[in-house]
Amino acid sequence: MIGFSSVYQVVSGLINFYGLLILVYVIMSWFRPSGPVFEVYRVLGSICEPYIGLFRRLLPATGGLDFSPMVALLVLQYIVRPVLLTLLASLGL
Repeated sequence: MIGFSSVYQVVSGLINFYGLLILVYVIMSWFRPSGPVFEVYRVLGSICEPYIGLFRRLLPATGGLDFSPMVALLVLQYIVRPVLLTLLASLGL
């Protein structure tokens, strides 16, 4: 049987990995990706945009700056992660 620490580590690792994908996607958006790099950017966009888009609808761009990825990362790390891990702990997983 899989122990709590194993499930905890997997979920925590997946959250960290998703945060890293968002960070890479945002950094790539600062440049003009082309060729094979554009394909990576497009795939990252299809993975990250549904989550970032939630915050983009709530936060208008301020002075041409889009703070939604930063807020998305903060929510992922400081709200989603603790809630999900607490839920796992309460379920005994």
